[in-house]
Amino acid sequence: MILYEYPFNERIRTYLRLEQLFRRLAELVPRTHALDHHFAIQTIFEIMDVASRADMKTDVLKDIDRHKQQLNSYRGNPAISEKALDGVIAQLDDCFTQLNSLPGKTGQTLTENDWLMSIRSRIGIPGGTCEFDLPAYYAWQHQPAERRQADLQMWAQTLAPLAESIVLLMKMLRDSGMPQKVVAPAGQFQQNLPQGRTFQLLRLRMDPSTGLVPEISGNRLMMSVRMMRQGDDHRLHAAAEDAAFELTLCA
Repeated sequence: MILYEYPFNERIRTYLRLEQLFRRLAELVPRTHALDHHFAIQTIFEIMDVASRADMKTDVLKDIDRHKQQLNSYRGNPAISEKALDGVIAQLDDCFTQLNSLPGKTGQTLTENDWLMSIRSRIGIPGGTCEFDLPAYYAWQHQPAERRQADLQMWAQTLAPLAESIVLLMKMLRDSGMPQKVVAPAGQFQQNLPQGRTFQLLRLRMDPSTGLVPEISGNRLMMSVRMMRQGDDHRLHAAAEDAAFELTLCA
C-alpha cells in the first residue's frame, strides 16, 4: 500500500517537510561514499533553511506544551492507563527540555562554522562545489569515511532535539486518527468535515496496483480526492472508475 499524507495547515506542512529531511539525513550519514555525505551536508542546509523560515523552535515548544496540558487533563480517568500517560508526558518533557536548551534558532551553532558556511554559499549554485571552488571541501571528501561520518554526526546532533520533537508530535497526531474504508465513485470523493473539530492531517492508503494517483485538496470545512491516472503522454488524467482506499483524518 502507498501512503499519501496531506496537511491542512502550514505548520503541519512544515513539520512534514522537516520530517522527510531528517529521515533522509539519517539514511545518508551511515553510508560511506563521499557523494552520499555531500548530499547529507546539503540536507543539513535544507533543514536549516526550512526551520529558519519561521520561529520553528517556538512553535514546536508551544505544541509540546499544549499536548502536555491536554494529557494532564486525562489524569484520574479510569479508561486511561496512568503508566502509559506518565510515559508519554515524560517523553514530551524530555523533548521540551532538550529543545529549549538549544541557543537561538535551529542550527544557529552551525552558522558559526565558517567552513560549513562557505560550502552553504556555493552548494545552491549548479556545480558550485567543484575542487577549484572549494579545495578544502574537496580534501574533506577524500578523508576516511569514519572521519566524515563523525563530522556529520556532530553537525546533525545540533539538530537532533528538533528532529525528536517533530517525530513525537507527528506520531501523536497520526495516532489520533481512526482509519476508514471508503470508495471514490467514478474517481471522485468529497466529504464535509464535522464542525467543532480542527483536522490537521489527512492520510490516504491505496493499492499501487490500481495505477491511480490521488489528487487531494482540503480546508477546515471539507476535503476532496480526485483519482488520476498517468497516460502514455506522461501526464495525469482524471480516472472515471470507482476506487477504494483507506482514509484517516487526524485532529
